[in-house]
Formats: sequence, C-alpha cells, structure tokens
Amino acid sequence: MTGTATEQDRRWLHEAIELSHQCPPSSTAFSVGAVIVDDQGNEISRGYSRETDAHVHAEESALAKLPSDDPRLKTATLYSSLEPCNQRRSRPRTCTHLILDAGIPRVVIAWKEPPTFVRDANGTEALTAAGVTVITIPDLAEAARAANTHLLGKPGS
Repeated sequence: MTGTATEQDRRWLHEAIELSHQCPPSSTAFSVGAVIVDDQGNEISRGYSRETDAHVHAEESALAKLPSDDPRLKTATLYSSLEPCNQRRSRPRTCTHLILDAGIPRVVIAWKEPPTFVRDANGTEALTAAGVTVITIPDLAEAARAANTHLLGKPGS
C-alpha cells in the first residue's frame, strides 16, 4: 500500500534524519534515526542506531521504549531515515518483523537501503505485502545519506 506524504510527514522525517546524526559511526551499519508518532501527531518514542548497544537499530530502539501492547501503536506512524531492515545477522528479529508485531500501520522513509551490506533489502516490499502503508519521500534521501558519509563518502566524491 502506498500513500501521499503530508507536511507533518516531512517534519517528522526531518526529526528522524536529525536523530541519525547522533549514531556512533560504524563500518558495518548505517546511521539511522526513527520517530514513532501517534494518530494525533504526538511523538510517543524515538531512537537511533547503536543508541543502547552496538547492534541496536533505530526502529528497534524506538519500539523498545514502549510496552509491546501500547494501543497507540495500532494507529501510529513510524518515521525512519532508512528503509527498515528485512534481513539481519545481529538479532533474530528484523525491524520489519518488529514493526509488524507492533501493529504499526504506516511507515514513512527517506531512503531505500542501498546494497552496501544487503543485496535486495526489500523492507518496503515486505511491509507493503503485509498491508502496511509505506511512503517514501525521496527528496529527503540525500539528507539521510549525509549521516552515512563514513560508509559512502561525501556526495559527489
């Protein structure tokens, strides 16, 4: 399922991108920020990659701060600077599985995962196939990439 981005989506996605700059750099993982917002437009959680340990992903960090049965998750939107992972070596559950388990119906991202670590990441496709509305705001992808120059180099280099 796809949808249309709103000004609120852009604002919250900018917040997630800003969070990605707080990530300790890693040579084996992207720097990602995530914000979860309820259906009234209020932030209910946020997280970033490697916030609590060397393997935690942004979406995982944000979700871990809430009870798994928090009823707000069933109508929330998750904003992530990078497409949620659908393949993972460091944990048994991927971010797409965690999002589906939480029942989050809508995800907004800036940047599809490049094949730096995983070929055919397909997080967007997995979420969409499960009925989640996924919106990509591609004009914010460059801003999301900026937190990852340690992996990708500076734009245009």
